[in-house]
Amino acid sequence: MRNLHHWISPVPQLNNLSIALFAAIGRFFTKFRRGFGCWYGVKWLIPIGLIGYSYYPTFVWMVDRWSAKDSYFGHGFLIPLVTLYWIFQKRKALASAIFPSPPRLPFPPEDGSARSLAEGERMKERGEFWGFLVVLAGGFLQIASSVLRIYFVSAISFVILLLGSVWFAFGRKALRETWFPIAFLFLMVPLPLLTISEVTLKMKFFVSEISVFLLNHIGIRASRMGSYIQMPHAVILIGDPCSGLRSFLAFLCLGFVFAYSEKLSMPQRTFLVLIGLPLAIFSNVIRVFSLAFLSEVYGQDFVIGPIHDASGYVVFILAFFIFMAIRRKMERVSS
Repeated sequence: MRNLHHWISPVPQLNNLSIALFAAIGRFFTKFRRGFGCWYGVKWLIPIGLIGYSYYPTFVWMVDRWSAKDSYFGHGFLIPLVTLYWIFQKRKALASAIFPSPPRLPFPPEDGSARSLAEGERMKERGEFWGFLVVLAGGFLQIASSVLRIYFVSAISFVILLLGSVWFAFGRKALRETWFPIAFLFLMVPLPLLTISEVTLKMKFFVSEISVFLLNHIGIRASRMGSYIQMPHAVILIGDPCSGLRSFLAFLCLGFVFAYSEKLSMPQRTFLVLIGLPLAIFSNVIRVFSLAFLSEVYGQDFVIGPIHDASGYVVFILAFFIFMAIRRKMERVSS
């Protein structure tokens, strides 16, 4: 990881910016909720600018991890775009949730009380105390990450802060429309390198053990030695890409995309998201088993190159159609 910036701010003297940041946000929201005015849009520039400045090094870190060679999070560039697209699709529902129409009275009074009543309804929908607590939770996480200099925690706090800000500033109706697209942003946060190494190693061993069992079951004598599968006429190395972690992260994103449907219930959405892990393990076992079988039968040179690379694409396409079939089945059951 390139040391491009200081942890909290590009300027080293502003290390405690995050502490003042969320105090400013709280003060801003307190004044902001008193009413609407011609500076309504301009007022948003204050917290957005502070948040962007505070999280700027975190954004740089995420982009650096996304664009790294053999990155497990190359999909991170697409996730914010998908989130924006989903929110754009909800623009009419959000407009009605943020700016509810004033109540219609049979005989509108002339003293302006109807306008005050409409204004009160807007404030009732907008302000949410629990949302403010979520904003504080995100702020404390950012402060803790600034002290400990943990980019991963800082990125998590950014998504939490977005959820809390929508809830506090615009109310539950707006949160109900946007919580899923915003929660999708969690998948753009790269895992710590140590976690990736430990999970990759365990998944490699697990996939290798199952592949060795299947090879022995069909009559090919095979044994595992670390990350290697040894057979009578071939030896293959189970690399990190074959562990299943990269497939799991990709399938997890696919699960969220296919789960984004109003026709599905919450348990059905949860099932589509969680099925990514067993599907990733199953697909990688099939891939490793097939490559090992072809190596033993046709020689190791046969699977080096196009066949090895094409197997990864075949696995992803297969998972895509499996997700599509499961979603269609769920929609038929729901309807």
